[in-house]
Amino acid sequence: MKVLFGFFALVLVLTSCNMNERNKHVEEKMKKLQDSTKLTLDQANLLAQLPLNCIGQQYPNKPSMVLESDSSFSTPRGEHPAFYGCFDWHSAVHGHWSLVKLLKSFPDLAHAPTIRYQLEQSISKENIAQELVYFEKKINRSYERTYGWAWLLKLDLELLTWEDTLAVKLRNNLKALTEHIVQKYLDFLPRLEYPERVGKHSNTAFGLNFAFDYAMAVDHVELKKAIMDRARYFYMDDIKTSACPLGWEPSGSDFLSPCLEEAALMQRILPQEEFRPWLKAFLPELFEKDFTWDTGIVSDRTDGQLVHLDGLNFSRAWNLQKLAKLNELKHLNIIAREHIAYSLPNLVGDDYMGGHWLASFAIYALEGDLEK
Repeated sequence: MKVLFGFFALVLVLTSCNMNERNKHVEEKMKKLQDSTKLTLDQANLLAQLPLNCIGQQYPNKPSMVLESDSSFSTPRGEHPAFYGCFDWHSAVHGHWSLVKLLKSFPDLAHAPTIRYQLEQSISKENIAQELVYFEKKINRSYERTYGWAWLLKLDLELLTWEDTLAVKLRNNLKALTEHIVQKYLDFLPRLEYPERVGKHSNTAFGLNFAFDYAMAVDHVELKKAIMDRARYFYMDDIKTSACPLGWEPSGSDFLSPCLEEAALMQRILPQEEFRPWLKAFLPELFEKDFTWDTGIVSDRTDGQLVHLDGLNFSRAWNLQKLAKLNELKHLNIIAREHIAYSLPNLVGDDYMGGHWLASFAIYALEGDLEK
């Protein structure tokens, strides 16, 4: 915890200047912030403990399943032998992603042998085959659409970019489910007439952002085209009505920013000369040098819905960092750091309702823009 609090203190010092100082010294502060955006081994050891503790924990569990009959009742592990822990399926998936990401970045992670063993036990060929059977049932057509789908592709992508014999084995085991999820995207996107503009799991832009990472990395032409076409269809004309209402965010239990998820997606698919005027019309306040944005306030971290707002702070941070790639928006990095600073110290040793999933969001935010 001392490491996390030390990081927190560093960010608070860096962001304590008044607004006039911000305007004057943005470049100087950005240099100081650069090192603090990278995970250290000590931080990684602390964060790894969260998913490691929960990926094998069945209960409490929120299965979100559709029951076909009396015989449908089963244990989480019985239904999902690979991804049964961490309260729900998608959290188990991105818990595995967290461990792969941390182990790939820090081979000397304290519990590396245990993590490698757990990954191999979870992502076995037999377990993934059973996961696939569940997804192939017609009654489960919309299961984990599209949040869980997106994290599954993110896990596969992390394995792809990990130069390790274990990664090759795990990715081969995961292949059938990955291909099924890709096909689900291709089948679903043409049928989706209106995007989900919410701050939770079904947010369309979030699902497309992560899927686009995957499509670009593996050069999946059909998936890339489907995402680009639908993104334009869904969002290109948003600027014709009014700017996205940042002041309406967040809702009571958001963990995603609808405005930022959309902006980050359009940044991916539009050429810069087309994206900048689109963003200027969509989120004009971001271009103001004195732009500020309050963090999401968590009043009760034992409440599984209210603690979502810690996730919002992390997801806002990673999207602000992506948008800050535009030179005139570099000041957004400071706001991103403020959001991380608020939520990071509360992860380790906190209630299970946040601890079972927030490490993934923190890792992604601390890494900044992961598409390098």
